Amino acid sequence: MAIVHSATIRPTKPELLEAELGGPVETLGSYRFDDPAGEVGVEAFVVRRGERLRHVVLTYRGAPLDDAGARLVSTMEHSVLGPRWVYDGTIDPVAVACFRRAVLGGQEQALLELWEDGRPVGTREPSVRLSVRAGASSGGSALRIVRDLGEDLRGPALVAHWTGGDAVVAGLVDGM
Repeated sequence: MAIVHSATIRPTKPELLEAELGGPVETLGSYRFDDPAGEVGVEAFVVRRGERLRHVVLTYRGAPLDDAGARLVSTMEHSVLGPRWVYDGTIDPVAVACFRRAVLGGQEQALLELWEDGRPVGTREPSVRLSVRAGASSGGSALRIVRDLGEDLRGPALVAHWTGGDAVVAGLVDGM
């Protein structure tokens, strides 16, 4: 269960998405995964930028990621959790592991638990629902997280459904 705090965040998530994609975006929905270790927030957004549908995956960490391949998107100040380091989740090892498990049917998306003043006050359904599309894959299949929505991957895939649309957001592909 992903905890959503009643908090002030600077920069805001819309500001992060606009900076990441280079201009105004319309957020169509989002979903989260739980990090089994409980340390890293994993959140993905389906957004429209002009005519293009994009899938943006971010991870939120309480300390910088010590990984030469990581790409820091921004830092943010969270009024409850303190400073957060925001990374490109498509290459963050925690997010990649969550997506792989999800594609293989071993991890569900997180239910959102709302917290206020340090205590749970309710739940909220994600605005994007995920389903798994089964398919054959070889042992050498690599995970691919889709950034530009509309591309269909062969083999097992994770499909996002939001009001007015659906698209493959990740899948296992051979030969990567």
